[in-house]
Amino acid sequence: MKRREFLGLLSVAGTWPHAAFAQQQRIPIVGFVGFANADVDEVTVNAFRKALVGLGHVEGRTIIVSARSANGDVALGHAMIDELAALPVDVFLSPGPAAARAIVRKTKIPVVAVALPVADSDPELFQSLARPGGTVTGFAAFGEEMSAKRIEMLKAIVPTLRKVGVMHNSTDPTFSAWGTRTMTDATRAGIEPMRLGLSGPSAVHLTEQIKKLADGGGTAMIVIRDFLTSAMMKDICKIAADARIAVVGEHAEIARAGALFSYGADLAELFRRAASYVDTILKGQKPGEMPIQLPTKFELFVNVKVARTLGLAVPVPILVLADQLIE
Repeated sequence: MKRREFLGLLSVAGTWPHAAFAQQQRIPIVGFVGFANADVDEVTVNAFRKALVGLGHVEGRTIIVSARSANGDVALGHAMIDELAALPVDVFLSPGPAAARAIVRKTKIPVVAVALPVADSDPELFQSLARPGGTVTGFAAFGEEMSAKRIEMLKAIVPTLRKVGVMHNSTDPTFSAWGTRTMTDATRAGIEPMRLGLSGPSAVHLTEQIKKLADGGGTAMIVIRDFLTSAMMKDICKIAADARIAVVGEHAEIARAGALFSYGADLAELFRRAASYVDTILKGQKPGEMPIQLPTKFELFVNVKVARTLGLAVPVPILVLADQLIE
């Protein structure tokens, strides 16, 4: 390789020493672009990395994971995908449907995605759960399929609840649909829902939405997990706490950030399982022939410190069911 060509390769790669080494030694590269922030992405990417070790991989010798986070900036996330596709990476690891759609619109590189929709088909991503048929496979998370259960537990903790906010990313049709499903489940439970849409990582807009809920008599808010709400979860929990509003989420990190409780699939476990899918694809298997798998492990995290601050008594049956109580 000529010196000029070598330097050109380094200028393209984000993590240039690793990428150049991988090109020379034919080490496969796994590209990860999270549209949330590095703190959120680190938890799941680390679970993926540890699972690779269990499969016999040594990072830097048999595989390279190039992980980047866009901090809620979708345009930046798209640019990062372009950079990784230009290397090229051998497989993309995607943290959700928004990133997966961005990848399939740009490249035919295989994608292993976590938290895919559970619908039997998603025209842009897969033909069916059993046989995806395209470049995407991975794992569903049963996100909004669990919304009725979250509402049931919320009513047990806040029996006087009459109005609940449903906060979600309003820029993506999947997350808007999940918000609609949660609102429908709230109505069926006899609770008036209020849609609280977010269009970007703006603390000002977030504050306005939570104030609208508080002014309307709402005392709790269900947050739909997506890259935008994940990137802003600390702000969401803090601003809601200041307004005396209880937050309910899907994944453990939001409970640790200050939500009253979270209930949903164990995302770290799904990313550990994703490692075997990536490994299989690197050995030659086509993603379109690998079924999209469903979660097998669910977690309930209860933040008893937040409950005390809000003057709420968590029923004993919920405390007993909790995988972890956050003091």
